[in-house]
Amino acid sequence: MKIALILVIMIGMISLIGTIFVARNVEANYGKSTKRNTINLTAIYAVVLLGSLIALAWYAIAVL
Repeated sequence: MKIALILVIMIGMISLIGTIFVARNVEANYGKSTKRNTINLTAIYAVVLLGSLIALAWYAIAVL
């Protein structure tokens, strides 16, 4: 169970860091749209991560 939690957190963090890293390497002309897209993707990752942690906690409480 701990391994699953660690994997979920690691994958989420790696995805978030990768998205931000890729978004920073964009041409200057796309700065405004890139900033908006980065904010949207970060919000999506935050919601998915929060939902995953809630689901994991719910599962852990139900099973244990």
